[in-house]
Amino acid sequence: MGHPEQKLISHMPSENGPGEVAWHGSVLKAAAVYNLAWGFFAIVWPLEFFRWCGVDPLPNYPELWQCIGMIVGVYGVGYWIAASDAVRHWPIVLVGLLGKILGPIGFAQAVINERFPLKMGVTILFNDLIWWVPFAMILLHVRTLSLFAARPQVVEEPPELKPISASRRTPSTAIVWSSLKSASGDGNPKI
Repeated sequence: MGHPEQKLISHMPSENGPGEVAWHGSVLKAAAVYNLAWGFFAIVWPLEFFRWCGVDPLPNYPELWQCIGMIVGVYGVGYWIAASDAVRHWPIVLVGLLGKILGPIGFAQAVINERFPLKMGVTILFNDLIWWVPFAMILLHVRTLSLFAARPQVVEEPPELKPISASRRTPSTAIVWSSLKSASGDGNPKI
């Protein structure tokens, strides 16, 4: 990668991937576990959340809530994959954040139109709002890395200058060496 006398300055190395920050994987694994658990609950017991929220009458089509549970669970699989290298899998994090922004907008509209009780907002808090900051920070970090990568900082290491030992001098280097010694006047060549 480049000239052997150059070293690319690395930016926040980690065990996961280049530029990875240690907490990225932890946050994404936590999001994955949460989404998988929530999705499982919504699929297996689709009406329980509505009962807890006091929705009356209960929805006629619990299959729609089960479908939402499936989508949330699939996001969990994506977050688990992204946890291995959030920098590399940043599009998964971006799609997740978009869903976590759009979900509360849809919920607010449903509350305003009196389609959902405000109590259902607990799911918005845990499914969406608490993840905004860490997901946004991951994406901001990825953006910083992409800007950094676009302008790599290279540190030049000067070549090591050493006089050639007498045993390795060729006739031409001996002439140069002796001319350097005589040019200095004191017998010590100045390089």
